[in-house]
Amino acid sequence: MLWRPALGPYRGHGLPGGVDPLPGPALLLAAHYADSPIGPFSELAVAEPARLGLRPGFCVTTSVVAASECRVDYRLNWGVPAEVGTLLWDVDVAGARTRRLTWVERGIVVSGRPTPMRTPAWLPVRGVQRRADGAILVPRRVWGWLSLTRVWVGAPDDDPLAWAAGGHLGGVMTGMRMVVDPARHPAGLLSSLRAPLQAPGTGLTASVGREAAPAAARVAVPRAYGSVG
Repeated sequence: MLWRPALGPYRGHGLPGGVDPLPGPALLLAAHYADSPIGPFSELAVAEPARLGLRPGFCVTTSVVAASECRVDYRLNWGVPAEVGTLLWDVDVAGARTRRLTWVERGIVVSGRPTPMRTPAWLPVRGVQRRADGAILVPRRVWGWLSLTRVWVGAPDDDPLAWAAGGHLGGVMTGMRMVVDPARHPAGLLSSLRAPLQAPGTGLTASVGREAAPAAARVAVPRAYGSVG
């Protein structure tokens, strides 16, 4: 992961209606999930600080995934504008334990190397998105071993993500686990109501009822689980 101020012409780029920008750094996430309800897949995403009413969070404005099943859930159930692309994930590049993700179609490369100094981390993340039935909140929980390091991004000069090119302070999280809860509709100033699935039983939410699924995944309302090796 890397943090980079979302300034200049990039500020507020691509935010859906009803979602307002907030000051602060944007987040560029490059991840490979070694285990999920649809099997291994990779992802690259940009999330901007935003708010839905009084609720601050991050809004994903760019997302590319390597699995079409994932795209269905991201778009219909969680309001993420995901597209399918060719993502190449490499570990231990040049024998230096470097993780590298390449988005082939756009020539974007994200790489980082974990340092020996790492600490356990637990990060609650609220997504603020919009789907066909209105604005939604998407609760996530991420935990794993985090090491702060330099993350390098390569992008063509004419690419919309050229603002992120170069080296930045960021982090590499290993042994990561992530749980994405069902989306919720805002109700009132601070409360929210569970939003129905738009594409139930597909892709990442298809784990419900599967044989040998984790106990937490056999609830009536599916969650998405992923882990990074």
